Amino acid sequence: MERPDKTMYFLRIALAVAARSTCLRRKFGAVIVKGNTIVGTGYNGTAKGVVNCLEVGCIKDELDLPHDRSYDLCPAVHAEENAIINSNRADRIGAKLYIAGYDADGNYTRAYPCQRCRRKIINSEIEEVIILDEDGKPLRYRVKDWVQEDTEWYLKALREARARGKPKEGGG
Repeated sequence: MERPDKTMYFLRIALAVAARSTCLRRKFGAVIVKGNTIVGTGYNGTAKGVVNCLEVGCIKDELDLPHDRSYDLCPAVHAEENAIINSNRADRIGAKLYIAGYDADGNYTRAYPCQRCRRKIINSEIEEVIILDEDGKPLRYRVKDWVQEDTEWYLKALREARARGKPKEGGG
C-alpha cells in the first residue's frame, strides 16, 4: 500500500469518521485540520438523544425523496455542522475542512456541502474545503468564493421575489 499524501490521508480519516453515521442513505464524515493537526471531527447523525434512522427507519425513504433535498424532514445534523460544533473557534480560523462519504452500497458519494452548511463554514472562518468526489478524487473549494456565490444567489432570488410580488401598473 502506498503512503497517501496529506490530502488523501485526511480524506481517508473523514471516511473513517463517516462510519459512525446513523444515516441509512449516505454516510459523511468531516475533519477540520489546522496546520497538520486535527482540531475537530463530525459525522451526519441526529442530535444527542434523538431517535435515529438506524433505529426506526428513514422518512425520506418512506416518502421517496431525493438525497440532496428535503433537509427539513431529516433529523440529522450534517457532518460539517458536527465538526464545527466539536471544535474550538480559534482552531477553525484559517483551517481546512475535509469531507468524504459513501452511499448505502459503499460507493463514494460527492460530499459537496449544502447551502446552510456552506454558510456555517463561511462564518467559522474555515479557509478551504476539500471533498472526495464519487470517483475517489479530491476537489478543492476556496470558502471566500462561496461568499460571492451566496450573495449573487440571494440578490437574484430577491429580484425574482420582487418581480412576482408587485402588482402590474395600470390596474386590472
